[in-house]
Amino acid sequence: RVGLAMRRQRQRGAGKAPGQLARHMAWGRPAVLLAGVGLLSGPLSAVFLRNWEPLRTLHGGLALVAGALLLAAGFVGWKLSRGESRAVEAHGRLAVLAALLAGLAAFPGFVLLP
Repeated sequence: RVGLAMRRQRQRGAGKAPGQLARHMAWGRPAVLLAGVGLLSGPLSAVFLRNWEPLRTLHGGLALVAGALLLAAGFVGWKLSRGESRAVEAHGRLAVLAALLAGLAAFPGFVLLP
């Protein structure tokens, strides 16, 4: 939500609210880390707990693409924070696509639940 609020303010030409970027980064970094842990735990669970082949489902494929997009958004965000990039729009679009695909991946994941 913070990132979307920052985008709306940027589009209106308004300045950044104090602490908004720090709040965005404080939530964004753990979110990317936790999503990465979730992405790794799915295939590990499939192999070691269920004796399945990992990533052989629609859920796994969508999650893999969503994870790649989120990691790309995190990498672009890291470059932005270091001043090495100005790809603010790409960062936001990657993150929104990742969130949409992650939400979409949840639906085929329901049939995989025990």
